Amino acid sequence: MTTEKQRLGYVEGWLSAIVNTVLFGFKLWAGMSLGSIAMIADAWHTLSDTLTSAVVLFGFWIAGKPKDKEHPFGHGRAELVSAIIIGTLLAVVGLNFLQDSYEQLRNHHAVTFKLIGILVFVLSILLKEALAQFSIWAGKKINSQALLADGWHHRSDAIASALIVVGGLFGAKFWWIDGVLGLGVSLLIIYAAFSIIKDAADSLLGEPMTAELEQQIFQVVQETAPETSELHHTHVHRYGDHTEVTFHIRLNAAYPLHQAHAIVTTIEQELRRQLHIEPTIHAEPTK
Repeated sequence: MTTEKQRLGYVEGWLSAIVNTVLFGFKLWAGMSLGSIAMIADAWHTLSDTLTSAVVLFGFWIAGKPKDKEHPFGHGRAELVSAIIIGTLLAVVGLNFLQDSYEQLRNHHAVTFKLIGILVFVLSILLKEALAQFSIWAGKKINSQALLADGWHHRSDAIASALIVVGGLFGAKFWWIDGVLGLGVSLLIIYAAFSIIKDAADSLLGEPMTAELEQQIFQVVQETAPETSELHHTHVHRYGDHTEVTFHIRLNAAYPLHQAHAIVTTIEQELRRQLHIEPTIHAEPTK
């Protein structure tokens, strides 16, 4: 794992832990001041979000370890495991949110808060959405499934706080508004969790080579050794920043072994230099 990727992972993890702890203090204080069980419960839920921050930090720490005898391709896939854990936690949040929304509708429950409670939750919306924006930006920048997953986790909290504010402002007039919005957002969160888990699992289980990468490889092969033909049987295996690629090429059957070996070695060197991948090439004679 590159230094920049690990640095951004640590920054996001520690920033999330600090912000969640600060928000926990504000929500707990406001909840105890108002005697609101809902706000106190939400405060402890916010503190529990530091668990995902710990998962991020632990995942990036493991992924940053160098390869060893037991893990010859490094520890990069630990970051994908982190994404699956966070995605699972996000799914649990979505399912609990779905149940709470249903119960609110079934019991005709309207949410109302005093001004101080609304201000605390507005602060929560702003901070959690800012965290979500940063996490998603960092995740896209370094291609990190774990940070993208944590970004959605922050966004789910921001949305939950927004619904509480909406319910507090309009619940007296439209008792059903909080429950209905909650159902819709719950489904959105569950779908996001499913997408996060699927993307990470696909990478762990194995994925086909993208058309873009295959075209880049083909271009390097043609530029380096135009006498090769029929690039086929392409496979890719990703271990964080380390990417292993295998494929077959066809060479003139009349080439002696040392010449075929030299051509393959030159292609592999160019692929490492230009695409930063570790290739393994199998040469076959032309038909």
